[in-house]
Amino acid sequence: MTSDATEASRPNGGRTRIQERNRAAILDAGLAVFSAQGFSGATLDRIAREAHLSKPNLLYYFPSKEAIHLALLRELLDAWLQPLRDLDPEGEPVTEVLAYARRKLELSRSFPRESRLFANEVLRGAPHLSEVLGGELAALVEEKAGVLERWMAEGRIARVPAKHLVFSIWALTQHYADFDTQVRAVLGEGHDPFAEAGEFLDTLFRRLLAP
Repeated sequence: MTSDATEASRPNGGRTRIQERNRAAILDAGLAVFSAQGFSGATLDRIAREAHLSKPNLLYYFPSKEAIHLALLRELLDAWLQPLRDLDPEGEPVTEVLAYARRKLELSRSFPRESRLFANEVLRGAPHLSEVLGGELAALVEEKAGVLERWMAEGRIARVPAKHLVFSIWALTQHYADFDTQVRAVLGEGHDPFAEAGEFLDTLFRRLLAP
């Protein structure tokens, strides 16, 4: 094994700048290939070409395409869940829900490839995320649904199915990343889908949640 491969297997602090750069290039290439081709259509050869590395060099950092895919999903899920974690139980209810929707929409604007990667994984039955979806994600949604239900019981927002409210925010925000081509084709030139969506979602959820 070369010294590059040895150092690449160490914790982050043990990697050289070149190794950090190569690892980042592989993950970025993997994101591009997986989001465009899906997991089944992606190959290590294609990812290596996209990263401008040889396949043997890529394999020093990740032993399989599954390993690249899993690393991407782990990083993505942490970022994807943060806006829901940030929903403040002591905040003003409508403001908190609108802020959550805005943060999710901004993630779709800033990270469309990541959104499509996640969508493709779920459509495959989430083989790499099933434990997380049924564990960490389900627990977080349960916790925040409890907050929403408390606000409803206090008369601070309208009564709606709390978990389905969360699902609707996911659907209405991630759609703009996952179906970007369709959205832009229908809207035509001269439209900013995300700016228009933000205004629409504010209006929609204000009316829905008005007590």
